[in-house]
Amino acid sequence: MIKKVNSIDKQSNLIYILPINGAFDASSTHYETFISSFKESKKELDFIKSESQSIFFVKEKEDLEEMRLAGYEIRKQLDKKENKLTIVGNNDSTLALAEGFMLANYQFLKYFKDKEEKEYALAEVSLYGEVSLDSIDKLNNTLKAVYWARNMVNEPVCYLTADELSKQAEKLGKEAGFNVKVLHKDEIEKLGMGGLLAVNKGSIDPPTFTIMEYKPENPINEKPIVLVGKGIVFDTGGLSLKPTLGSMDSMKSDMGGAACMMGTLYATALNKLNVHVIALVPATDNRPGQKAYTPGDIIKMHDGTTVEVLNTDAEGRMILADAISYANQYQPELIIDAATLTGAALIVAGDKAACVMGNADQKVIDQLVKSGAKVHERLVQLPFWDDFKEQLKSTVADMKNVGGRNAGTITAGKFLEHFAKHPYVHIDIAGPAFMESAQNYKGIGGTGTGIRTLVDFLANYEK
Repeated sequence: MIKKVNSIDKQSNLIYILPINGAFDASSTHYETFISSFKESKKELDFIKSESQSIFFVKEKEDLEEMRLAGYEIRKQLDKKENKLTIVGNNDSTLALAEGFMLANYQFLKYFKDKEEKEYALAEVSLYGEVSLDSIDKLNNTLKAVYWARNMVNEPVCYLTADELSKQAEKLGKEAGFNVKVLHKDEIEKLGMGGLLAVNKGSIDPPTFTIMEYKPENPINEKPIVLVGKGIVFDTGGLSLKPTLGSMDSMKSDMGGAACMMGTLYATALNKLNVHVIALVPATDNRPGQKAYTPGDIIKMHDGTTVEVLNTDAEGRMILADAISYANQYQPELIIDAATLTGAALIVAGDKAACVMGNADQKVIDQLVKSGAKVHERLVQLPFWDDFKEQLKSTVADMKNVGGRNAGTITAGKFLEHFAKHPYVHIDIAGPAFMESAQNYKGIGGTGTGIRTLVDFLANYEK
């Protein structure tokens, strides 16, 4: 990933970051005239290319997102067979450029027969300058988690079943040193998780419920923070069948919330953050086969609530509700869920931001929004008034699983809030979780969105 070095390898490709304040010793580069001209120009990035190397010059910016985007632009310019790169600079701006470069360096090539030809040769970036080893290590761990999450979202359901997702969690736990327990169908039945079992009725593959726990010796929180991630490994819509083009064809990404929360706990453990965190992942696919649950069915949930199913494509909230209900047993300080939950979230903010709402203290939501802004995974807060509960009233059960066309993202959140007996935040990542076409360092396909936000939130968590 990124490593700190004590000297500049002048034979490698180079990036020089020209500081906002302070002089830059251009004489050490032998390109004084070029640098002087570049500094006077309106360009933010320029480069010199010879037969043996490329040398990039970037004007430092206080806006860290501009530095990440500069890293992405350099990845585009650099030949894919180049295997050496050294970044010369100081402070957070240098680290942000390295972050953007490495996020752009991600590729999912597993299923290409010519992947060796397509693959970037560069796997590691050297960094020379005043940047702490600790900040580099923590960024590397977070990037590792984002890469893992992107891989999971990009995997097709012919590989990534619910069972395989739970096995992946076990691998993470062994590597990073946290506990993992996987509940299988018989145990899920004993717990009475009617929502998860109902969605699974159309599948030939059994569901799983994965419990991941990271607890340092003396965490700052007396009660855990519980993260809940939607693990729909593929969503056909069930009997409320989705159209294929532009809808069902990308639904391998419907476990983006699970990838987010699993990746967050993985990075939290790798970074040894002093916070007690539990992640819960209910997982299944949603298909119209077998004895698929049906519009009109009434399902008894984990907490005893009865739900009238009016749309089998509103399945994410059914499995999340059981997981949120299960979370209550920990008496958590905070429950946060992440899910690719509603198409309505794209109407709110497109793929530019996730939607956040909840009944937790406003300072908690403010800190999440602040963390999202810091890493440029922006969050838009939506109202969470109790008026919206009216749309979920059923004439034959305690609730119905959809609230109608209006305020669909909010009513989905209000449905889930019903099952949370402790401070609760809902994040709908349907917009930014998966890119149909390449978008800067987010790339194409799974983005791993939410991990960088939540890792920053947990790193700065205050009771």
